[in-house]
Formats: sequence, structure tokens, C-alpha cells
Amino acid sequence: MTGMSMSQTWYAAAPGYLGMWMAMMVPMMLPSLVPVLWRYRQSVRGADGIHLHGLTGLVAGGYFVVWAAFGAAAYTAGAGLMAVGMRWGAVARWLSVAAGVMLIVAGGMQLTSWKARQLARCREWSGCCSLPAQTAVGAWWHGLRLGVRCSLCCAGLMLALLAVGMMDLMAAAAVTLVISAERLGPAPVRVARLAGAAIVVAGVVTLARI
Repeated sequence: MTGMSMSQTWYAAAPGYLGMWMAMMVPMMLPSLVPVLWRYRQSVRGADGIHLHGLTGLVAGGYFVVWAAFGAAAYTAGAGLMAVGMRWGAVARWLSVAAGVMLIVAGGMQLTSWKARQLARCREWSGCCSLPAQTAVGAWWHGLRLGVRCSLCCAGLMLALLAVGMMDLMAAAAVTLVISAERLGPAPVRVARLAGAAIVVAGVVTLARI
């Protein structure tokens, strides 16, 4: 009965969590998404105005649906960790260790050539995905592909933010600045590696304090 009550509480809290997640993700991703949407509009500018607005909205909708799915996955993982921590109190001591390790892994991802390749593909319109069909379905799938590509590119930064806490406004603002600088700045790889080094240091400090 206790477990059922706990599950019901987490289930009821899920919409609120997802609402807060998207309230943070939308402003976090908009600076780098707006130029992509503008280029999409340019590619389908032959359509009438209303049709064009609708297609652009579908691209944005598909993009943020991917991020909502990641938010749901993050909530599920967090709820599972809370359940383990409440059932076995000793496990809670290791949560700080897990956070430190996550930060080191996240920072390491930022330093890899894989990250550099993902950045290069996302900064080039032709690299993200092929020109979509000028239909509602084509626009929706285009947004989904953009969301998947963006989430892969931001995986290290999102992992770091989850380790620190999504509700940490300073961390969220820092991640927003890094994402924008990676996508729009003149030296994306340098920004990614500087951010990665800072995240690794934060992870080492977290582990040292335990």
C-alpha cells in the first residue's frame, strides 16, 4: 500500500515536472533554434503565408516533442533513484558520488571528436537533415529529426545539468550560454572544450568533497 501511494504521488507530480522541464528547455534552446526555423522558412517560402506559419510551427513542435520525451525519461530515472534511496537509506550516500561521476562523464563527452562532429553537423543546414517536403507530415518529421540531432549534440551539457539539478537557475543559464555559443559563435569547438574542462573540474571537486 505504501508503494502504491508513493507511485501515485510520483505519477501525479509528472505533469508538473514536465511543465517545469519545458519551461526551461524552450528558452534554453530558442537562441539556437530560431536561426534554424528561419532557414526552414526560407526553404519553403513559396508556400502561402498561413501555410508557411503552420509548417514552421510544426517543425518547432516536433523539435520540442523530442525534448519533452527526454524530460519524461529524466523524470522516470529520477523517480527510480528516489525510490531506491527511500527504500535503502545507505544508497543515498552514493548519490553525490553518482553526481560527480556524471559530471566527469559529461565533461569528457564535450572534449571528444564525436562532440566536434555533432557540432559541425548541427551548424550546417545541409548537415542536419535533407530539405523536407512542404507538407505537414514533412515539417513534423523535420522537427523530430532536428530535435534528435540537437539532443545528441547537447547530450554532455544536459547530463551535466541533470547532475547539478534542472532547477538550478545558474546552471541552466550557463548551459544556455554554452549552447548558444556552440551553435552561433565563431569558435564552437573551443567553447565546447572549455565548457567540458570546467564540467570535469566540477565533477572532481564534487567527488573530493564527499
